[in-house]
Amino acid sequence: MKNHLINKYALTEEGAKNMIKAIKWSVLVELSYLFPASLSIYILRELISILYSDSNKVISYALVIFSAIIIVIIMFLMERKRYDLVYTKTYEESAKNRIDIAERLRKLPLAYFGKRDLADLTSTIMNDITELEVVYANAIPGIYSSFFSIAIIMTLTAIYNWKMTLAIVWLIPLAFLHYALTRKKMKLNFKKTHKAKLKVTSYFQEGLDNITEIKAYNNEKEYSNDLNKLLDEYERILVKEETVTGARIGIIQSIFELCIVSVVIIGAVLLFKNQIDLFTYLIFIIFASRIHIKLTKSVGDMVFMIYADIRIKRLKEIQDMPMQEGKKDFSPNGYDLQFENVKFSYDEEIEVLNNISFEAKQNEVTALVGPSGGGKSTTAKLAARFWDIQDGKITLGGEDISKVDPEILLKYYSIVFQDVKLFNFSVLENIRIGRKDASDEEVLRVAKLAQCDDIASKLTDGYHTLIGENGERLSGGQRQRISIARAMLKDAPIIILDEATASIDAENESKIQKALSELVKDKTVLVIGHRMRTIRNADKVIVIKDGKIAEMGSPDELIKSDGIFAGMNKLQIN
Repeated sequence: MKNHLINKYALTEEGAKNMIKAIKWSVLVELSYLFPASLSIYILRELISILYSDSNKVISYALVIFSAIIIVIIMFLMERKRYDLVYTKTYEESAKNRIDIAERLRKLPLAYFGKRDLADLTSTIMNDITELEVVYANAIPGIYSSFFSIAIIMTLTAIYNWKMTLAIVWLIPLAFLHYALTRKKMKLNFKKTHKAKLKVTSYFQEGLDNITEIKAYNNEKEYSNDLNKLLDEYERILVKEETVTGARIGIIQSIFELCIVSVVIIGAVLLFKNQIDLFTYLIFIIFASRIHIKLTKSVGDMVFMIYADIRIKRLKEIQDMPMQEGKKDFSPNGYDLQFENVKFSYDEEIEVLNNISFEAKQNEVTALVGPSGGGKSTTAKLAARFWDIQDGKITLGGEDISKVDPEILLKYYSIVFQDVKLFNFSVLENIRIGRKDASDEEVLRVAKLAQCDDIASKLTDGYHTLIGENGERLSGGQRQRISIARAMLKDAPIIILDEATASIDAENESKIQKALSELVKDKTVLVIGHRMRTIRNADKVIVIKDGKIAEMGSPDELIKSDGIFAGMNKLQIN
């Protein structure tokens, strides 16, 4: 059963063990309700005995009160144990799931994030796990415990009187047949509702991300109209789904209601024929009502499980994704970076790189240039194992990087991307991300080298000013300089610069080039750029076009060859 719970409900091994305990205790709690029912039956039997007897027999109230107190204490202790297993352990399981997902996201290749909508991924992490708490705490224990307890009760009642037991259960298969026939349709309806909701969330997030462009081109009205259409469509699908699902549940509940009617009618016939007595008739009506309540709740839980199937599937998708792993004891023999017949594609149909081979040597600057979309940025990211290649080999100091743990590997890299990502911290703390244990003096030193002093001088609290989400209070060039300072602070042996000076004016570019020249001493440097001013200082230039190396050599050699690089140089000079 443990493996069944793990595979079906995306539980951890410990979570599955706790769930089995929770189900067992839930069954015991369900059966404990037989105690007050038995006491009620005892009182009922005594009352009937007194009414139909001429004796002076009376009910022992002291015994009844004492029994009631004992029953309450036993049920309280059992319920407390069940509560701890069902709810407390469920919240612990949710916490473990969130931590597990966070750990997995750290180790998943970037290809995974490229295929997933961020709003969808956020929904999985935040909403899905929250909703699964209800599944783990209520639905799963409720369903299993109900069926186990009902089976036990029905077995006992069948021993007592099989005819009246049959009167309770004979319509139940019809209800579950209806459920089985409509389950697939309900699942499809829940999927449609989820997709419609996700469209609204994604479009809303897209609007927030691109609010500047929407306002700049006067598209507020068009955006609002499109959003309203998505909201109307979501509302229409949601109302239809809830109406249809409610009707189907209503049919099942009506069948369960007929079970009580069946007991009343069949029991009356048997009573009239003297095949049962009044006491038996009354207790079976009580049992039928109790079973009706349990079955109704179970069906509600089962329908909710259909709704939760989508969330479980999405969670399992993350849990089943192969993580990038490797050895942690990595000590490269130098920092030469070599590509050997590397082939790579983001999906099976479109090949991005084809037989790329080159060497970026330590103490040298290797520049990747070429037309947009040719594969330059992809090549640089593969060098840091942001993705795993399909064929060939990439080595660092002679070691295959595909066999090294990505987090260990990235300790050797400082990377400055063209699209800078900053956090809503102070300027100082954004730079300190490069090395968490750096002192303020060390941070300020690299900040000065990266020409960040003039940024701080214009801010209210200088380097301690919060810069907003993704540095919204700063210009593109200012964000770029903070990112460069961050990389300088890390001081890793391998530097990757992806259009690092693209957003910086000519004056500051000259200053930063001087700072970078200090940074890259004795290091392996991989530069991606279009500006000839940056590339002309490189030791080697690799021209990548259509996923292949078109030219390779020093800047002077390539200019003399009058090829692609020479053409790019002429265009920028002119």
